[in-house]
Amino acid sequence: MDLHNRSVRQDVRELGALLGDVVSDHSPPESFELVESARNEAIAYRRGRTDDREPLTSVVGSNSEAVNAVLARSFTIYFQLINLAEERERVRALRTFRQQGTISHSITEAMENLAEAGADAETVGQVLSDVHVVPTFTAHPTEARRKTVKGILQRVGRILEDLDERRLTNEEETALTARLNAVVESLYTTKHIRDRRPEPFDEARNVQWYLDNVIFDVIPEIYAELEAALEENFEDPPDPAHVLEFRSWAGSDADGNPNVTPEVTDKTLHRQRSLALARYREALEDLLGVLSQDGTRVDVETYLDTIMTGESTTESIAETAAERYPREPFRQATTVILERVDRVESVRPGGYEDGEALLEDLSALAEALSAEGLDSIVSEFVTPLKRQVQTFGFHLASLDLRDHRQQHTQALSEALGAEDIDYAGMDESERQEFLTEAITRSAPVLDLEDRTEFTDETAVVLERFDRLADWHEEFGPDSIDAYCISMTEEPSHVLEVLFLADQAGVVDYPDYSGLDVVPLLETESALSNARDIIGTLFENEAYGAAMRARDETQEIMLGYSDSNKENGYLAANWQLDRAQRRLAEITDDYGVELRLFHGRGGTISRGGGPMNDALLALPKQTVTGEVKFTQQGEAISEKYGNARIARREMGQMLNAQIRARHANMSEPDPTLPEPWVEAMDEMADTARETYRSLLETEGFVSYFEQTTPIKTIEGLNLGSRPASRSDERNVEDLRAIPWVFAWTQSRAIIPGWFGIGSGIDAYLAETDDGLERLKAMYESWPFFQTMLDNAALSLARTEMEIASEYATLADDDLQARIFPAIENEYERSKERVLDIIPREDLVDRSWLRESLDRRNPYVDPLNFLQIQLLSRSHRTPQEERTLRLTVKGIAAGMKNTG
Repeated sequence: MDLHNRSVRQDVRELGALLGDVVSDHSPPESFELVESARNEAIAYRRGRTDDREPLTSVVGSNSEAVNAVLARSFTIYFQLINLAEERERVRALRTFRQQGTISHSITEAMENLAEAGADAETVGQVLSDVHVVPTFTAHPTEARRKTVKGILQRVGRILEDLDERRLTNEEETALTARLNAVVESLYTTKHIRDRRPEPFDEARNVQWYLDNVIFDVIPEIYAELEAALEENFEDPPDPAHVLEFRSWAGSDADGNPNVTPEVTDKTLHRQRSLALARYREALEDLLGVLSQDGTRVDVETYLDTIMTGESTTESIAETAAERYPREPFRQATTVILERVDRVESVRPGGYEDGEALLEDLSALAEALSAEGLDSIVSEFVTPLKRQVQTFGFHLASLDLRDHRQQHTQALSEALGAEDIDYAGMDESERQEFLTEAITRSAPVLDLEDRTEFTDETAVVLERFDRLADWHEEFGPDSIDAYCISMTEEPSHVLEVLFLADQAGVVDYPDYSGLDVVPLLETESALSNARDIIGTLFENEAYGAAMRARDETQEIMLGYSDSNKENGYLAANWQLDRAQRRLAEITDDYGVELRLFHGRGGTISRGGGPMNDALLALPKQTVTGEVKFTQQGEAISEKYGNARIARREMGQMLNAQIRARHANMSEPDPTLPEPWVEAMDEMADTARETYRSLLETEGFVSYFEQTTPIKTIEGLNLGSRPASRSDERNVEDLRAIPWVFAWTQSRAIIPGWFGIGSGIDAYLAETDDGLERLKAMYESWPFFQTMLDNAALSLARTEMEIASEYATLADDDLQARIFPAIENEYERSKERVLDIIPREDLVDRSWLRESLDRRNPYVDPLNFLQIQLLSRSHRTPQEERTLRLTVKGIAAGMKNTG
């Protein structure tokens, strides 16, 4: 049976032709002809029909402002459409594999692997009780498209799905094609540049859309697959545990973003609760439609009694339900549940206290239905709802608070100073002693409500903690129960947050803590000193008590972005791997459960790449079963914008974590061979020196600003957070996202590979059998293999010939001193990586090679138009808009921003 009516080539061809017609209809003839000429010249060069790019640069370089605007818009929209075509092809492959039962890296495959390894049901139950995968959505500004544009593209995607999956009459197909033409026309004539930065609440709403419209509906499918796989592979299988949870920073991450106020967080919590409850009401109303069973033929009062006459069920709710549905006990019980859900946000009594209370009633209803043999209704209507309530509670996604450690230190210095306590003048040991004594004493030190005499920055920090207590009271502690501290360097930075939580009443020494305090280790010094920082906290009286109150679990976040920007790709990866091993040793020494929080971005350099590969490459001793990682920007859209792809992504994550946890339980962790450690140490040291040498070259920041569109990116209104931490123009103060974004635009993606060639060369120069050892490391060590494969992908996406054109924008002396170093390191890195990996191409997936080959000829005209516009010292308003559009177009073509 053919599942699909179309192919990716047909979609690409027809979408391209449709766009061409729209461009022709809405542009002067010369504009359409230029677009075609630029496309043809780029293809001719890529396919070897011309010797150089001079014909392309000539076409792009001799046009009016209006014509250039058409060119930028046309190629940008082309990539947006092609991305949809490739997404559809991925869905085709997934559906085909599921139909054939051959889908790899799935939940089903994970269960089969455990069964083949000899695991029994008890062992599998332990594995699943340990596994807890927590994607955490952030508002980091890496999504280049307007919300309006995304909405139009979603329409295009739905039409492509209908054309591909439905059996259509000729008339129906003609109607859909006409609709597609209209929507593409709308896309072309829609403004693609934001006039203003999104507000933090806009970013929160964006994250909520994916949770509400996609992930909420996929969760029951995930658990259904897990249950079926358990039934198929094990006798007396365990009940699936709570293996997935979602969290968010959108609306609660104030690090470097003064626009994220307590008011924004409060609005976010309210809306997330409303969205979750609305979905539960919808599901319960649907359930009512199939519960019309005659009460005279069933005897289920014993099961339903807890629902109808429970402690929190008011008499009026039960009476109303009985009057509305006489002799229909299941409808009566469901009506009571529905009414109590309705009252959660109401002043009327009887609303559920939390999701657990709702779950108890749903379980009672399921038991009553099963007692009457109505198991199909349970499995189709009640069990999916239970899984959703279990996953999303009344908060949809728990929020993490976050801020920079300096904000807490400055706020305490000011607030305590008003109490004649010289906190600012204390050294580290004195601060630890003071904070510990203050937390363990019963009397408060600060009145968090008294904020009138303080600076705005201090007042916001104090208000945040004051409101935290209110949020726990109104929404429940699970709604917002973690606080991440950016740039943690000392134990006092963690104790400061615990102290403020204690002053708010969120922590009550020694028996209660409603907050996980999460240090974010991201600098070389913090990662290297992890044992001192974390060990000191574990031995601290106040912190130790708080941790015991949190089930002896310590969450620690690792920053991939800033460590890469500081040290370069190879050194940062090795440093993070070593840090994870050290943290596992520390927590093991103290008998503490470790939960690692991986601060990964979308790009390779910021910890991106396939998540299942990343999870399997983690040091085995760190795989406790719990893992948390960030998802952001265009990565959220790519992974969670389509329900079938979202299911695939979640399935791969669980496959990797289940396998990794079982391996950790069943096999002793092998000690890394000392020669491998020595090899990595030497390569990392040299790679870091090479990378730092580039960044510390005199004039490097000027070169970066002159040869990339960084200033344009900073003005793109991508997110509510400023692009830099300060007004200083240096690499350290520039945020990692625009740093990577800018290099990606210029096709010199140095954050993803620079230094790796020099590092490998240095090691090979010192050893006779170094290459064979590196090949063995690639073959047998998941960390090394994943690191090299990801570097290979970054190298494959780098286009040094185009990067050389961007280099001409720099002052002559800067170009002469800096670009050759970049070009030489690129060639060295490419050669050395290919020496080690067992293939001739940097790209190891045929579909990815096909995608790159399809895209590159269409990115080229945008790159050359961008170069031309960047070369102008003065640009008209129209040219500025066109320049911004080239940034969006290249981002769509590269499928990457930062």
